[in-house]
Amino acid sequence: MNSGKSTRRGLPGKRELEAMSAFRYDLRKFLRASEEIANAAGITTLQYQLLLHVCGFPDRNWATVGELAERLQAAPNGTAALVSRCESAGLVTRKPDPADRRQVQVHLTAKGEMFLLELAAEHKAVYGAFGWVFDEAGS
Repeated sequence: MNSGKSTRRGLPGKRELEAMSAFRYDLRKFLRASEEIANAAGITTLQYQLLLHVCGFPDRNWATVGELAERLQAAPNGTAALVSRCESAGLVTRKPDPADRRQVQVHLTAKGEMFLLELAAEHKAVYGAFGWVFDEAGS
C-alpha cells in the first residue's frame, strides 16, 4: 500500500486512510455517546437532533419542516411524522408562517427547550474531544 499522502490517480494513501479511520472512529464514539444521552433522557437521538435544529438557524428559534428534513438528511414526510411525535410529546408546536401561509414554523415548547438545553450541555461535554466544533462560534 502506498505510504504517501495520495497516489497520482487521486486514490488515498496510507496516511489519508489512517486519518479517515480516526475520524470515523471519533464520529462513531460521539454518535454512540449521543444515543446514550438521548435515551437516558427518554427521547430518541432523532428527537434530540430535531430540537437542536429547530434552534440551530441563525437569528431565529424556529424552522420549517423542509429545513429540518434537510438538516436531518431525511424525507420531508418522515420529518413531518417526527415533528408530530415531538408535538405529541409536548416538545414542539407548529405555527403558521405569517409571511407564507403555505409554510409551517416548528417552535420549541418550554418543555422542549428544557430538554434541549439539558441534553446540549451533556453533548457539549462530549464535544470537548472535537475542539473544532466551538472554534468559530465560541463556547
